Amino acid sequence: MQALTLITRLSVASALLLGSHVALAQQQLVPAQSEVQFTARQMGVPLDGHFKKFSAQVAFDPAKLATSKITFTVDTGSATLGSRETDAELPKPTWFNVPKFPQATFESTSIKALGGGKFEVAGKLTIKGNAQNVVAPVTLTQSGTVTTAAGSLPIKRLAFKIGENEWADTSMVADDVLVKFKLALTGVGKI
Repeated sequence: MQALTLITRLSVASALLLGSHVALAQQQLVPAQSEVQFTARQMGVPLDGHFKKFSAQVAFDPAKLATSKITFTVDTGSATLGSRETDAELPKPTWFNVPKFPQATFESTSIKALGGGKFEVAGKLTIKGNAQNVVAPVTLTQSGTVTTAAGSLPIKRLAFKIGENEWADTSMVADDVLVKFKLALTGVGKI
């Protein structure tokens, strides 16, 4: 009888774990409502661009932040500054080196609740094979079935070897780049 009770408890626990895993696996990015932008400065003038292709794998449970995980991937070849000449330069080895490094990735290592729908997401950002630990403040808002994660992340482009050789001169192109993101997700529980 005790063995049957133990098996029943293990079965229920397994079902709950699998059920929560299935619920988390159903979280999906809504690309049409999402965007990843960046602002750089060339000779003091802001240049705004964005990435056209990106994806996210999200397993986020606000009640279980220790087991929540976010992986975000950007296709570096989809970067655009809106100019045919500039866009032709971005995939080259000096900038994103798309043939060798077609993707940039962010993998979370921890998520901390700050209250009021605000979170601090720490993780590893890898661009052109160069990894840096970063922390991004993220604000979550919910409307119907869609949860929007919005935030910004300042980075130093030279830490990732973006703009090498003659473009490493920060008097021409500033080292500071601001990455802004808005990710619309479905399947996230109530925050």
